[in-house]
Amino acid sequence: MEYSYPFSTDWSTEEIVDVIQFFEGIEKAYEKGIKREVMLAKYRRFKEIVPSQAEEKSIFREFEEASGYISYPVVKQTKEAEDGAIIKVVPKNGR
Repeated sequence: MEYSYPFSTDWSTEEIVDVIQFFEGIEKAYEKGIKREVMLAKYRRFKEIVPSQAEEKSIFREFEEASGYISYPVVKQTKEAEDGAIIKVVPKNGR
């Protein structure tokens, strides 16, 4: 798929790369699954860059509009799962 990832011009190049890697983890959770520990590390880094809940929701919404992937179910499943689990989200619309 071709779309652009949401980012802030205030972020460093490293932060932009880390946020893109987080969203690639979201994509992977939908497409084939991702280890919980890997996704959790990506989310923790994302939260270092985007500590505000309001900004997180805004960025998640931008990503969903661009990609069709909803970030929240992946994050929720990641937080609730145990170590060693594979995070795999099945879209409700069968996409």
